[in-house]
Amino acid sequence: MQNIKDKMEHFDWFKKWSVYNPDKVAFKEYETGREYTFAQVNHLANLTAQYFINDLGASTGDRVAVLSENNLEYMVLFAVAQKTGLTLVPLNYRLTSRELDFMLADSDPDIVLWEKHFADKIQNAAAYKTISHKIPMEKLLEMHKKYLSIDAFSYEGVHEFDEDHPVFLIYTSGTTAFPKGAKYTHKMLLWNSLNTEIRLDITSSDRAINCAPPFHTGSWNVLLATFVLHGAYTLLMRNFDADAVLEQMDLDKHTIFWGVPTMLKLMVDSPKFESVDLSRIRYFVIGGEAMPIPLIKIWDRKGVPVRQGYGLTEVGPNVTSLDHSDAIRKQGSIGTPNFFYQTKLVNEQGKEVKNNEIGELIIKSATVTPGYWKNEEATRNTIVDGWFHTGDLMKKDDEGYLYVVDRIKNMYISGGENVYPAEVEHLIRQLDDVRDVAIIGVPHEKWGETGKAFIVKKSGSDLSEKQVIDYCRKNLAKYKTPAYIKFLEQLPVNNAGKIDRKTLRDQEKTEA
Repeated sequence: MQNIKDKMEHFDWFKKWSVYNPDKVAFKEYETGREYTFAQVNHLANLTAQYFINDLGASTGDRVAVLSENNLEYMVLFAVAQKTGLTLVPLNYRLTSRELDFMLADSDPDIVLWEKHFADKIQNAAAYKTISHKIPMEKLLEMHKKYLSIDAFSYEGVHEFDEDHPVFLIYTSGTTAFPKGAKYTHKMLLWNSLNTEIRLDITSSDRAINCAPPFHTGSWNVLLATFVLHGAYTLLMRNFDADAVLEQMDLDKHTIFWGVPTMLKLMVDSPKFESVDLSRIRYFVIGGEAMPIPLIKIWDRKGVPVRQGYGLTEVGPNVTSLDHSDAIRKQGSIGTPNFFYQTKLVNEQGKEVKNNEIGELIIKSATVTPGYWKNEEATRNTIVDGWFHTGDLMKKDDEGYLYVVDRIKNMYISGGENVYPAEVEHLIRQLDDVRDVAIIGVPHEKWGETGKAFIVKKSGSDLSEKQVIDYCRKNLAKYKTPAYIKFLEQLPVNNAGKIDRKTLRDQEKTEA
């Protein structure tokens, strides 16, 4: 038993830092000012683990679903997962009850936690009723307040799990009507953190804000997990607010920030942009979509370099990085692969293409997911001979810099959120008046892209644009709802009889 215990402890990063630097603040909440040191997080996680395992009867491998914004309790749950092998399932609070119901039914959690302002949303999901243990986050907070008054406690539970065991189950939209649960393992957590540390020069002295929603891999794995591994400090913010982020980066002496281009545009537009002192910031790390060069130049004049990158929920997500010194010279590039990656660009026959030729990016690394939860077909189709097929078409220049050319899977990005048309189309087709539908991403001044739905109505229907949009808003997250509706007599098709989205895109460009 002792051997198993020793083997498991190398997954338990908070336990290490509770010894190395116990009194250093690990996390602070922007909204409340509450903060926990590494020793406090470790202590609370020990007691919470005992409660879940001994009192509730949870066991290694059970899922713990969470519907919550960023807060200290969520960080403690992360520490619990590292200690016990319980798997966190971060739920997207922007989704509707209908969408959450699928994730709950699919992940089949033993425990679910939620914040009170999301109570109606979670409790209206049918699968919620089947979950054994239902705990409001506010109850967990009260438990933690009591735990803090208890003397130092070391949880001695022994849980056998290996590095391929999932610490997270992160749902990502896909080309089918329903999202897929990507297994994010302890091994992925470590190697992605090492990739990030090496490429971004992360140290224990770094300080950053995390305002990304915790249902994104980016919230946990762009900087936060790397900061935990290195014993660095993170300020937690429930939601992105341009004014508050600028102010806190100045007052809290931050050294690095990560976000998406939409965030940077909103910060530039903030009245605080000119007055805040960001001289301690080494650089911003940007992902999600390409950042416009004029915006990069504005931040450069502010003295803040911008590093762009590329990643996926199922891989990393820190796959490539473009050094800030190359932001202008290599504009449009996502940079070069990070340290522990093998990458290829291949054609439809699987043969590697030459420089400046277009091919699909495939990746092999310790940061590649072992697969999708309860979806062997998707796993087989995506991971072939150990290579993860991204579905992204790219080209590589003679210096080895990568450029995204197109998305095979028709995904578009709205305000940093991935939107897959298949899911939205599936919903719209359930309207009795709809015969067919196709959705493409079109430019949007604020969000970068939004959806435009081309709909063929059934004969005699008087379906309106407003009815479609209202229906989508009721059943989908706001960012997935198409901003534009266009009714057509028929959709264009290609020689194979499939919907020709390229023609729709070309028509949009012509009309624009």
